Amino acid sequence: MTSAPGTTDDPTNRTLPELLLRNAREHPGLPALSWREPGATGWTTLTWEQAREAVAALAEGYAALGVRPGDHVLLMMGNRPEHWLSDLALVHAGAVPTTVYSTAAPEQIGYVCRHSRARLAVVEDPDVAVHWEKLLDDPGTALETLVVLERPDPGRGHTPYDGLIDTVPSGAFDRWRDLTPDHLVTVVYTSGTTGDPKGAAITHRQVLAQATALDAAVDLPDHPSHVCYLPLAHIAERLLSLYLPLFRVSHVWMCADPAALAGALPEIRPPHFVGVPRVWEKLATGVRASLAALPEEIAAVVATARDVAADYHSHRERGEEIPPGLEARYREVHASVLTPLLARLGLDRVVLASSASAPMPVDVLRFWASLGLAVMDVWGLTESVGVATLNTPDVGRNRLGSVGRPIEGIQVRLADDGEVHLRGRSVFEGYLQPDGTVSPATDEEGWFATGDVGRIDEDGFLWITDRKKEIIVTSGGKNIPPVLVENTLKEHPLVGQALVHGDARPYLVALLVLDPEMTPLWAGERGLDADGAGLDAHPEVLAEIERAVAAANARLSRPEQVKRYRLLAGEWGPGTGELTPSLKLRRRVVEERYAEEVAALYRD
Repeated sequence: MTSAPGTTDDPTNRTLPELLLRNAREHPGLPALSWREPGATGWTTLTWEQAREAVAALAEGYAALGVRPGDHVLLMMGNRPEHWLSDLALVHAGAVPTTVYSTAAPEQIGYVCRHSRARLAVVEDPDVAVHWEKLLDDPGTALETLVVLERPDPGRGHTPYDGLIDTVPSGAFDRWRDLTPDHLVTVVYTSGTTGDPKGAAITHRQVLAQATALDAAVDLPDHPSHVCYLPLAHIAERLLSLYLPLFRVSHVWMCADPAALAGALPEIRPPHFVGVPRVWEKLATGVRASLAALPEEIAAVVATARDVAADYHSHRERGEEIPPGLEARYREVHASVLTPLLARLGLDRVVLASSASAPMPVDVLRFWASLGLAVMDVWGLTESVGVATLNTPDVGRNRLGSVGRPIEGIQVRLADDGEVHLRGRSVFEGYLQPDGTVSPATDEEGWFATGDVGRIDEDGFLWITDRKKEIIVTSGGKNIPPVLVENTLKEHPLVGQALVHGDARPYLVALLVLDPEMTPLWAGERGLDADGAGLDAHPEVLAEIERAVAAANARLSRPEQVKRYRLLAGEWGPGTGELTPSLKLRRRVVEERYAEEVAALYRD
């Protein structure tokens, strides 16, 4: 499919409100959005016609609060219907919505508020609102209105969300008719190497170019279901839960609590499921536990079926012809053994299973392949508006360990140093500046330098081998600049040097080195042995370092917080190789030298 359903024109020449109107007119009774009310066992559902009516009412409500065309509005809510509907309502009112991570620290919230010049923010409840209330009186921000969904307190400056839908229509909903495909549809803030988030500005045309390319890459059933459980602050979930559903006339199921995902999947049974490696690892852990509890006879049958599936998918991954006998055996065990297992997980209808944001461990990939589910690695960035390259289940279209080949409309090249560059229709507009302008981030030929280093094999598959920019990507898919965390740790006078590790890991750990000048002074003031020898093991020093890490964590978002650390003896320097002559940290040298210490921090 190369155009939006029901049309023959180029969908990138349309806007999201046009697609919502089309869906409400041509598919009024089809389900658009489902969610569970607190305490309910069943689902509440809006059809596409009802969804557009709700969006219209909210658009009028936000306009009545002063939202003007071109305004930036911040949203800080979980995966709930009000979030989805508000995002589309703000777009219809001519505004540019941005979702802020629910894990963002107060300093990060303040930065995004000031940088975006947002006059209005919408947050979930008073517990979240407490971090925003002081910004209403901050002369450095433009924030004027704070809308609160649950338990609003007008005495704390809260505007009740419920009042929005009772607004008398003024025609603000029809502002969408003035939008063009080149208007901004969102700004997504992504981690910068200096620690300050960058606002990636994205247009209607770019998200619909991405939707077109993904729709062409895999053949999904009409009106597919999608489970929304990843943060809507991330471009991947915005694409999968907001933009692609409008394009495909999909049914979005809101999963407000990621911990409830395993219970929701068997009810939803989506044809496409995307998970960061940590999600696939957690699901695999649950399956392994279930398999281990099977009676011996049944376990033997499952083990045989898994061997057949592993052999089958190994042939497909290599692009080899499947032996007729293996093909027949695979179809038999898949139908009789593997499909019932996958059905219990809600993954039996999956046409495309994807992993993104961080490298997937090969053993996890092979585990799922042995269950008849080939999980495909994809790669992209906020700046590529999601996917840039992907593997697909077709024979010869996936290569284990690679991130696949470019999607339709995207070109990939390697610079002289191996850095991956992108060019194409779905590459973002540029970075939002504090004055409201957008600064392009591509060169004069339209190429964007990703900061990732890779190689392209003879069949056109891209392999990511390194990262130029100092960004940690956790196994949960969080992008974290280590310098930000390290500098926060080093604000304590006893911490002279720090290295934070966590790439492809579930959480951050740190190696810390005492400041050789400040530590003896600090110890002397307390009557400790001040000659520096053995202070790295002194109980009072260790207790102070514990307090230093806790204080740093209090200023960081949850994904940025250091869960474990090791205090090392001895200072890093150019002479010992950990620092460059200009005293920059040689991150790889330190990680290799202290590999065992880092590994120990991840052991139970």
